[in-house]
Amino acid sequence: MADSRLGVDDNRVRQLYQQAIASYGPALKRLARAYEPDVERRKDVLQELHLALWQSLALFDGRCALGTWVYRVAHNTGTSICIRRRQHDPQLLSIEELDVAGPEPQHERAVDDRRALDRLLGLIHRLRPLDRQVMLLYLEGLDARSTSDIVGLSPGNVATKVHRLKKVLAQQFLEGRTV
Repeated sequence: MADSRLGVDDNRVRQLYQQAIASYGPALKRLARAYEPDVERRKDVLQELHLALWQSLALFDGRCALGTWVYRVAHNTGTSICIRRRQHDPQLLSIEELDVAGPEPQHERAVDDRRALDRLLGLIHRLRPLDRQVMLLYLEGLDARSTSDIVGLSPGNVATKVHRLKKVLAQQFLEGRTV
């Protein structure tokens, strides 16, 4: 059924959404977790990501891959959420501004792994939105060219950012820096 006001084919949008969620639903959950540490607020973020994706698919014309579109919409939405939150949370930092904290104690392997992931995500949460986007896309397995399509930087700039972010985050992580 087409909406004559917008020229939108609801069935096409529904099919694209189902395809996108089947392929990228888990990635959206990971991105929501990366953008929001609080479990309850994360549900709202995930809902906003889904809504933004649904609304955007009426404009999807196939000039890029569906995955690129999904990540672009998700990261733009996540960045918008971060910018809105910035008014209330002035603690977003650049990679140069991360501060020093003491090392964390060692625990059982499973607990250590969970804490390690939480620490890494905590460090990533503190990055400015563009740096966060680049790092999250890298962690999702996207290459520099795909990431550049999503964030609007050149592939070379993306590769440089990824290299710097990995180096700084690894150093911060190994030094035991925390949120």
